[in-house]
Amino acid sequence: MQIEYRAKAGTADVVVVLAQPGGQIGALAKALDQRTGGALARALAAPSFTGKRGQILDLLAPAGEGPRRILVAGTGEAKALSSAHARELGGSIAAELMIAHESAAEILVDPPKGIRLDEAELATDLAFGARLRNYRFGKYQTRPKPEKPKEIAVLGLVTARVAEAKRLDARLAALADGVRLARDLTNEPPNALYPEAFVDRAKELGKLGIKVEALDVAAMKKLDMNAILAVGGGSERPPRLLVLQYSGAPQRAKRDGPIALVGKGVCFDAGGLCLKRPGQMITMKGDMAGGAAVVGAIAALAARKAKVDVVGVVGLVENLPSGTAYKPGDIVKTMSGQTIEVIDTDAEGRMVLVDALHYTATRFKPRCIVDLATLTYAVSAAVGGAYAGIFSTDDKLAKGLMAAGDAVGERLWRLPIDSFYDENLESPIADFRHHGRDEDAADAAHAASLLKNFVDGRPWAHLDIANKEFATKDGPLAPVGATGYAVALLEAFAASVE
Repeated sequence: MQIEYRAKAGTADVVVVLAQPGGQIGALAKALDQRTGGALARALAAPSFTGKRGQILDLLAPAGEGPRRILVAGTGEAKALSSAHARELGGSIAAELMIAHESAAEILVDPPKGIRLDEAELATDLAFGARLRNYRFGKYQTRPKPEKPKEIAVLGLVTARVAEAKRLDARLAALADGVRLARDLTNEPPNALYPEAFVDRAKELGKLGIKVEALDVAAMKKLDMNAILAVGGGSERPPRLLVLQYSGAPQRAKRDGPIALVGKGVCFDAGGLCLKRPGQMITMKGDMAGGAAVVGAIAALAARKAKVDVVGVVGLVENLPSGTAYKPGDIVKTMSGQTIEVIDTDAEGRMVLVDALHYTATRFKPRCIVDLATLTYAVSAAVGGAYAGIFSTDDKLAKGLMAAGDAVGERLWRLPIDSFYDENLESPIADFRHHGRDEDAADAAHAASLLKNFVDGRPWAHLDIANKEFATKDGPLAPVGATGYAVALLEAFAASVE
């Protein structure tokens, strides 16, 4: 979708205006109302339109001179309209245009009185939300579906702050591309995206100045990455360890170390020998969404030339049952030298992460480590759909990530790290059990408690993003399918420490 920032309203066939509760509209909308002989004011007087945020009123063929279609978009109370809310509003506008098969439209950016955002921020947030909602993954559909929503080709935004909007938009356009990349990776079917194929896709980021490496099985054996190798041992598709490096502030990184992002990249999870039920497997192509978020965030930072150094490490495997699959009761010696007694082969994500975390901590000596994983069903049971879970050994890091999540609408809820969980991970024959003694009790906390032993004492946070990787119904920012969750969160966190 092409985004254009315009200083003056043109002669667009479809125009979008913003309205507050009570039908309050700005100067640009009032001028349009005059051109249409008061059609806009009459429509706003309808009792069904309350101005609630995201509510859309559709005026077809209004009287007088002007566009053939006007959409009135409710902003809600101006003082409550945050950046995240404005992005959702932009997505709601885009969804309505797509349903109506309108390929081009113009939004009159009249900031509501009392709004916390300035006009340029409002314009660019609306555009960002529209970009995300305009996403479609249709590469495998060969038959036309004319009844389905149609993507928008051009969206114009009329604002008095064109220069400032264009400056802000450079960052948000790069971020939107990063989210789309993460969605594309997560939406791919498992026969098309496996560890080697994921690496091939990541190599395309070299054009952004990102250094891309991939450790193969021989290299991982040499480093004693036996936990990753154990999980990947049941598949004919060999595991890989993807390493991305973006250097935007090399002097600071030399002094403080880079930010490290570590992702779970289980390209398909059948559960291994502890096989999942068929109904549980259908979304398991998305068990690499944490890794996809790492790739998308680093791509966004590199595209906008962020003044920060970031490394990304993604453990890529398939967890399948076979004669060479790892087994319950196995003892695995990890890269760190610590041993883990395997309890449930379907708890494979933590096995992948322990080697990836230790490798990241010891090779790059980062100032902080953030790992992301679709790790446990337990976290969704704890916080539902409102949040993802965060565990951390560092209060400052946790607060920074939570603030970033609040700003972009990807909220985190902090969950406990406690010695209680450590005691439940004690094994009589190894250093750790890799699962708590009661598999239904606090599995998210037990997994986090295990992971913290593999970060070499670095400030660390673990984001359990299970059930955030896919939208099961159309939402303001994402249609059904992959969401690209946490790309915006990670980019905002990195921006906060630039």
